Amino acid sequence: MRIGVPKEIKIHEYRVGLVPSSVQELVDHHHEVIVERGAGLGAGLSDEEYEAAGAKLTDGPTEAFQSDLIIKVKEPQAEERKRLQRGQIVFTYLHLAPDIAQTEDLLESGATCIAYETVTSASGGLPLLTPMSEVAGRLAPQVGAHCLEKAQGGSGILLGGVPGVLAAEVVILGGGVSGTHAATIALGMGALVTIIDRSSDVLRRVAVQFDGRVRTVFSSRDAIAHYASQADILIGAVLIAGSAAPKLVTHDIVRRMKPGSVIVDIAIDQGGCAETSHATNHADPTYLVDNIVHYCVANMPGAVPRTSTFALNNVTLPFALAIADKGWKRALQDDPHLGAGLNVHAGRLVSAPVAAAHSLDFVSIDKILAA
Repeated sequence: MRIGVPKEIKIHEYRVGLVPSSVQELVDHHHEVIVERGAGLGAGLSDEEYEAAGAKLTDGPTEAFQSDLIIKVKEPQAEERKRLQRGQIVFTYLHLAPDIAQTEDLLESGATCIAYETVTSASGGLPLLTPMSEVAGRLAPQVGAHCLEKAQGGSGILLGGVPGVLAAEVVILGGGVSGTHAATIALGMGALVTIIDRSSDVLRRVAVQFDGRVRTVFSSRDAIAHYASQADILIGAVLIAGSAAPKLVTHDIVRRMKPGSVIVDIAIDQGGCAETSHATNHADPTYLVDNIVHYCVANMPGAVPRTSTFALNNVTLPFALAIADKGWKRALQDDPHLGAGLNVHAGRLVSAPVAAAHSLDFVSIDKILAA
């Protein structure tokens, strides 16, 4: 199979779909890999390393986008979507639930689009989302602490405090992968940490994991409003796989937060969990609403592209090999967990959560695979 790796063009996105060692694996399986020159430079990966691994380098994205299988990191941007054709396979993050324009373009392209973020595992997890959730979670207290600085519009509070002065209050909505990694870093920086979740099992796990050092609260509208009003940093880390993030933080709650406090909305890829959230980028990451700093960068892990790229390749490579070796249909038939990643095929929407988000019709994957 011919596999294309274009350079990412989203603002300040430096990750790359394949690292040289992944290219080598695919070449060893007798596949041809086309890599756009400079695609890996932002992650510290040279063109020479790709050539040594067996890739063919190409100037510009055209040849990479003429491949059978296109492996990316971020969702195809508008100009990239115009390059897609019927019969091609796109394997990348999509996050379609909050993005009707991308959904419509992918349907019109006729391509087969498999989303990293909805591929599942036997244990019920999301193995291709997990490493980026880990990175985003670990970044959240770091960027939140920076946003608390007065020069950034924050209240001027040091996250960990100093002897005789209280540390900042960090409130995390969601005790999943992102939330627990955010708690790990926030605790390490000396903050006072609260995790709010609607699952009693999650709260028990968090209590054991952090040996009681994290305050756990069962989620309700009243609890979110109460603890948000006390927070110096409010981290939104709520995920419903494939669906738009629930708007747990209303505009009224934001109005009642302390002036200069910070919202870090990790869920912004899926639309964000605050009513006042809208996607930003690394070039212009924050904005103010009612004197509350909002950090809503939709590709947070892109800030640390080398770590993120290798972490992502560790989990995507086995699936990429399966698709390349078997073809998309056989790979999905053999592995229903990979099948859960199919969002769009030949002009038809396959994801029920995306269909619900946009009030569109969808077809079951069973019908697609049986055709």
